[in-house]
Amino acid sequence: MRYKNQSAAVLGAGLSGTAAALLLKAEGAQVTVLDNAEEKNLLKSTIDNLRAKGIRVICGADADEDSSTYELIVLSPGIDPASPLARRFSSRSPQDDSVRPGDKIDMMGELELGWRSCELPVIAVTGTNGKTTTTELLAQMLSACGQRTIACGNIGKPLSEVALEKAEFDVLTVEVSSFQLETITTFRPSIALWLNFAPDHLDRYRSVAEYRAAKLRIFENQTPVDVAIVNAAESLPKIQPRQITFSAYADRADFRLAEGSIVYQNKPVLRLAETKLRGSHNIENLMATLAAGMARGLSFEEMVPSLSAYEPRPHRCEFVRQVGGVDYVNDSKATNLDAVEKALLAQSKPVILIAGGKDKGFTFDPLRPLVKEKVRSTILIGEMAESIAHAWSGAVKSEIASSLADAVERAHAIAGPGEVVLFSPGTSSFDMFKSYADRGDQFRALVQALPK
Repeated sequence: MRYKNQSAAVLGAGLSGTAAALLLKAEGAQVTVLDNAEEKNLLKSTIDNLRAKGIRVICGADADEDSSTYELIVLSPGIDPASPLARRFSSRSPQDDSVRPGDKIDMMGELELGWRSCELPVIAVTGTNGKTTTTELLAQMLSACGQRTIACGNIGKPLSEVALEKAEFDVLTVEVSSFQLETITTFRPSIALWLNFAPDHLDRYRSVAEYRAAKLRIFENQTPVDVAIVNAAESLPKIQPRQITFSAYADRADFRLAEGSIVYQNKPVLRLAETKLRGSHNIENLMATLAAGMARGLSFEEMVPSLSAYEPRPHRCEFVRQVGGVDYVNDSKATNLDAVEKALLAQSKPVILIAGGKDKGFTFDPLRPLVKEKVRSTILIGEMAESIAHAWSGAVKSEIASSLADAVERAHAIAGPGEVVLFSPGTSSFDMFKSYADRGDQFRALVQALPK
């Protein structure tokens, strides 16, 4: 057993932390889970399950004050390495020469822990937007072509849970976030996808450059025998792996757009009219998926049928209903400005835009020209409502709603036939909702309840 008799602490009792704790326990470690949230605010079934497995769980102020000695610390991605809880242990990392050998603590993230235990090739997908769609596209396509895989990581099962289950796969299709990449040391995907980059998560990072540096770590351990699939519009530093490029906008890319088809080396490989995905961002997701399949040795003829059959997932420019000639579109997955931009560009009708949510440390000023062009009126919600209204003052009429229900009612009252009500928040949901999915589900239910 890899961690037999080691004393290990997992920081965070969420999905990833729970998976890490169970994997460490199965590997013979003595495991403690520390979470500074009060126990009443955590999922009772999760805490009970951990304790039933012999895992100690310490919550609230007791977690911050825990003075136990640990040989290994695993961070959940939701735990900021700069948080007081994490810094208590990171000050004794193996890299710090000022710390005595006996006092040093091995520290890693949940992704790194899962990777060390998987012993399988990994396709890793990152980008500010499109990660989930591309990861799902890849998993569906590879499975249809006979390559056993699972979509996991930042979606579905954490990598540590996949490692614990020891199911038979040929390759793992792993969505990876900047939060997960912050704490890698040996994680090395055989194929890494860089979809795009735009400012985000400035409530966690001190600058856009720091956020970008975290994402770029996806290439850190790759070698010349590995493959990097990168957006041709991105300017990346020098990296070791062989590169395959794609772009829906640039002609100088291995995969590009021409006459309604995705083209590879001047040969059409997928007609867009045969797919169910729309928008330039989804064209690039398809390109990246085709490139990854090619790197896995698949032919275009094998890949195309499953890509054509792929159905868009909920909360991503999802058409909900038409009421009185007005289309209602749920784009709750839009948690940053780049996603809102893509959603607006995909609209051909005048837009009533519902936006706003948690303050993540950036302003909505960059969207002002596009909003002025595409949006007739905005209805704003959440922590950022006032600041968004200020950013767009003079460009579009804005009103502030007290809740999502209030916003939908206001949109219903002002939207006319031939217009679209687009719910594309542009930021996170945690000020008012459990998740973007909860937020989107509530929007959908509110729209379905509107009178005909």
